[in-house]
Amino acid sequence: MSDAISFRPMTEADLDAVLKIEYAAFSHPWTRGIFTDGLKSYDCWLMFEGQQQVGHGVIQMILDEAHLLNITIKVESQGRGLGLRLLEHLMQHAQSRGAKECFLEVRASNQSAYRLYERYGFNEVGRRRDYYPAAGGREDALVMVCPLFD
Repeated sequence: MSDAISFRPMTEADLDAVLKIEYAAFSHPWTRGIFTDGLKSYDCWLMFEGQQQVGHGVIQMILDEAHLLNITIKVESQGRGLGLRLLEHLMQHAQSRGAKECFLEVRASNQSAYRLYERYGFNEVGRRRDYYPAAGGREDALVMVCPLFD
């Protein structure tokens, strides 16, 4: 039996642990400055398995729209369904704040994230050319949207 999953809002005191997970998980991670700014204007959440911090997510609320800006699971904890649990929590939170739909961008090459979003109910609605920095250049973002219902 795995340890209980819990969530709590992120604070500035959490940033060292958040950055450790972020930098291990991504080739172009968010910086401390991005997270510091995000804490002022976005809904930033931590995910725990027992006492261990295993992930984080960031949502921006704009009227009745949510934008999923960041969702990260610790590399060693990936592949066990935790990404879906975190996504469910973030979507429930967005809904509780009045969001009717959620948008996100995902790297065209990030197939595991794309499949996670698709499994949750996101649909691809567009492409942003050269949106992300990538090794040796830029990479397209796929834009996805999901309606949020009770």
